[in-house]
Amino acid sequence: MINLQFHPYRIFTISSLVILFQPLLVSSRCICEKQYKDENTSQAVTYKAIAMASILIASAIGVSLPLLLKNVSALGPERAIYFLIKAFAAGVILATGFLHILPDAYDSLKSPCLSENPWGGFPFTGFIAMMAAILTLMMEAFATGYHKRSELRKAQPVNGDEESDGGHLHGSAFVLERSNSSDLIRQRVISQVLELGIVVHSVIIGISLGASESPNTIKPLIAALSFHQFFEGMGLGGCISQAKYKLKATIVMVMFFSLTTPTGIAVGLGISKIYDENSPTALVVQGVLNSASAGILIYMALVDLLATDFMNPKLQSNVRLQLGASATLLLGAASMSVLAKWGGI
Repeated sequence: MINLQFHPYRIFTISSLVILFQPLLVSSRCICEKQYKDENTSQAVTYKAIAMASILIASAIGVSLPLLLKNVSALGPERAIYFLIKAFAAGVILATGFLHILPDAYDSLKSPCLSENPWGGFPFTGFIAMMAAILTLMMEAFATGYHKRSELRKAQPVNGDEESDGGHLHGSAFVLERSNSSDLIRQRVISQVLELGIVVHSVIIGISLGASESPNTIKPLIAALSFHQFFEGMGLGGCISQAKYKLKATIVMVMFFSLTTPTGIAVGLGISKIYDENSPTALVVQGVLNSASAGILIYMALVDLLATDFMNPKLQSNVRLQLGASATLLLGAASMSVLAKWGGI
């Protein structure tokens, strides 16, 4: 005969577990559905217009500031303050890649709204970021190498001094000019790739903000994104300044960066009725682009900005300048870390 015993504590334990885990099960099912909580379309449109104006102004000021100050003698390339400003900008860009873009990419590609195969079985976020960094390195190397080879093909052998236009052209002077030309090409490649990495992320966050219909979501993002774009603009503006573009090209790059996020907001506003940020297509596109953007920015910050300056003989021969550059690097990273905590971006 089967002995049936009543165990109230077991029933209580099982019931408690069901109650505790039921919200998790429900949330995992419902998270993929478009949320309509706290929506107020008319109020949201007003905040979006404010966000577009605020972010446009902040972006334009941030990217233009290094360009406007480049002719100030106190901020020249050989001045200590120049290294401090560049270290701060590099810290901003590095923190943007690690703390703002990479976590967003991870959240998108690990979303429960995506199928387990293939997205759950492989670390696509890190893989795409790694490949983006490697491809950036290869592109820089090939572009710089191509320019150097073309310069060598054009160069004529120089033995001693060579008469040129009534004067003397020394071989060492010719080599120096060719070296400066190669460095300039490298700086231009750096500025263009850096802008590409920043712009990709700016478009995505602009569309996400523009597609939101919740004023409570948009309001804190206005100030956070304005500061975000200002600091990023400073870093980009410094690279554009070093690239020594002609006025027309400089204006194009400044306008392109300044208008990217507001344009993304406008696009998000236009598709807000049909856009679902939790749809599989949106998640994959956001995740892949953010991963690539993070890889580019992290590589650029560490290799092209920080390594170049921190290995500079002027910096290495001055302990106070080294400490100052390290402090401003940490300050730049800390500023974006605060924004990551404060604004959730």
